[in-house]
Amino acid sequence: MLYIFEVTVKPGFTVDEYAQGWLEASRIIQQNPGARGTWLHRKIGDPDTVLAIAHWASKEQRDAKDDSQSEEVRAILARHAVHCEFRLIGEYEDADWHVPPPG
Repeated sequence: MLYIFEVTVKPGFTVDEYAQGWLEASRIIQQNPGARGTWLHRKIGDPDTVLAIAHWASKEQRDAKDDSQSEEVRAILARHAVHCEFRLIGEYEDADWHVPPPG
C-alpha cells in the first residue's frame, strides 16, 4: 500500500531542511515490519512543496508503526509540525494496472 502526503514548508524553513529530517526519520521508520521504502519528490514550479510516498506491505502494518518509540523520530516530527503544513492525499492499494515502457 502507498501512504501519500504533500508537505509545504513555511517561511523561514526550507525543503532541504525538511528533507534532511525526513531522511533521518525515514531510516528509523523503515526498520518497522512491512516498511518498503519512502520517496520524496519536489513539486515542479513550487520550491516550498514536496510529495512524500511511503510504501508498506499492508495498511495494517503502516497503522501499527509507532513513531513514539524513537526519541529522534519524535523530535524530528515535532520540529516539522512547527515548520510545515501537511496534507494527506490518501492511502492507496498497490497498482492493479501497470504499463512498462517498451524494451
